[in-house]
Amino acid sequence: MTTDASTSTLTQRLSRLWPYFRSARGGIALAAVGTLIGALTEPLIPAFLQMLLDKGFVDRGIPLWAVPAALLGLFGIRGLAGFVAQYALTYTASLGLLNLRRAMFERLNAAELSLFSQQTASKLSNTLVYEVQTGSTTLVNAFLTLTKDSLTLMALMGYLLYLNWKLTLIVLLLFPGLIWIMRVFSRRLYRLTQASQQATDDLAYVVEENVLAHRMVRLHGAQAQQARRFDVLSVALRRLALKTTIAQAAMTPLTQMLAAAALSAVIAVALVQSGGSGVTVGGFVSFVTAMLMLVTPIRHLAEIAGPIARGLAALERGLALIEETPSQTGGQHAPAHVAGHIDLQNVWVRYGDEGSAALQGVSLDIAPGQVVALVGPSGSGKTTLANLLPRFVEASAGQVQLDGHPLADWDLGTLRRQFAMVSQDVVMLNDSLAFNVALGSDPDPVRVEHALRAANLGDLLDRLPQGIHSKVGHNATELSGGQRQRLAIARALYKDAPILILDEATSALDNESERLVQDAIGRLMTGRTTIVIAHRLSTIEHADRVVVLAEGRIIEQGSHRELLQLDGLYARLHAHGGLTGSDAPVVEGRSGAAAHTATTL
Repeated sequence: MTTDASTSTLTQRLSRLWPYFRSARGGIALAAVGTLIGALTEPLIPAFLQMLLDKGFVDRGIPLWAVPAALLGLFGIRGLAGFVAQYALTYTASLGLLNLRRAMFERLNAAELSLFSQQTASKLSNTLVYEVQTGSTTLVNAFLTLTKDSLTLMALMGYLLYLNWKLTLIVLLLFPGLIWIMRVFSRRLYRLTQASQQATDDLAYVVEENVLAHRMVRLHGAQAQQARRFDVLSVALRRLALKTTIAQAAMTPLTQMLAAAALSAVIAVALVQSGGSGVTVGGFVSFVTAMLMLVTPIRHLAEIAGPIARGLAALERGLALIEETPSQTGGQHAPAHVAGHIDLQNVWVRYGDEGSAALQGVSLDIAPGQVVALVGPSGSGKTTLANLLPRFVEASAGQVQLDGHPLADWDLGTLRRQFAMVSQDVVMLNDSLAFNVALGSDPDPVRVEHALRAANLGDLLDRLPQGIHSKVGHNATELSGGQRQRLAIARALYKDAPILILDEATSALDNESERLVQDAIGRLMTGRTTIVIAHRLSTIEHADRVVVLAEGRIIEQGSHRELLQLDGLYARLHAHGGLTGSDAPVVEGRSGAAAHTATTL
């Protein structure tokens, strides 16, 4: 549940962060000691000034060497204490941040896939990398200031009470007004900080979209339009920044006026008292000095609401990702080997509470080792059906079984190890060929090279000076489309999973690249249960079964020849070019059926 400043106390909100900072208890304790020592040295300055005025100048009772020795010792202790406190709190912040980021990244990798449709990549990365970094640093520094200045304030107040308790009562009148100012402005700052975070996310998303779609933006001359979108959001962010500055800046003059009023009253009363109470010059100067020294910590404490609000708001976004994002869970079933028998029983899939059903009562039984081609118009549910199997999509009703066990009963990691996927949307990480091929495990150089050559990437491998250790760059954009597609096939070959999902893996390739990809797919399919989202006629012709979907339902199923004779939707798609031919070679599979080679996912 999202925590709001109006419904939760500061203690409650900080308690949510404590589990991540608990391991840095030693740093917190050391920081407290350093801060305490530094605060206790504050009253020594006016005390030293009183002694110097009353005994040094009047009675000459202080040795000359004692003055520099006392000053050097005092400021040496203050400096060392400040260094220890700052280092200890930085240690605390960095360790807490490390723990928090680990938890966020683990939740990100285990989250239900709906998270990635609800939040943009820029927002997630901004929260995980920048928001919590800024929040942790800001909050810890704010608490260093809060602790140091609170202790300094108490030490100076104690010294003032010791010198003159009556005058000190006047100083205490500051605090109710100070507390009221901090309470009012901290709530406003928290709300403005949250609004600024959302505005920053919106602005970052526009930048992300323009980076990803830079070719289309330029091709269609949309730069001016995108610039207007950017400008509107930038102006909104600027206005929020100004409002935040107003709220922060207003606190300082208000607190300074309170302090000035109290100081004026103290000086007036002190002057009256000095006439008949025998107050020494040193005592009077010491009291006024200590009183003036109160102004700095009071000002800092008045301004502390802003940094605390910003730090908490930033860190609470990270906590929301951890606490409010459900993890995808699985069962205990984890066999060492699977046959690859897939059974869909009256499966429905609906996106959103009120969205139309992507699949409606689909029942389909796929035997181990069988090749099934899924065809149909765009939006018919082909990809949704394929995504059900590794649980990238969850069934709203009905049941999907693998080897007779419902998918929910399978250990999630074990379930997904049974599937390899080759898609038209190839995703590669900015690392070596070997890392991308062996994704999820430590690369075996021999197996990696074998997989690459089996995927018809031997020529590329021989040209690269570092071989399988060559970097592929951002999403392997330095490779051609056909090379990237074959690299995805090499990954599937290396994984050697018993079930293969192909999603239009040869779309948008030239003839030569398509031939090489099809040849590699033919090797990949051998001996595996294969589900193909297919447009290529050669694939469909030689599949064991063709399943035709429309509007989320299975309309027809059978062999290519049987469906043509049926003269239904499949025959119409075939006749009107919805299914295209291919002159690529066909690789013969088991039982005389040719393993389809020109498919895409």
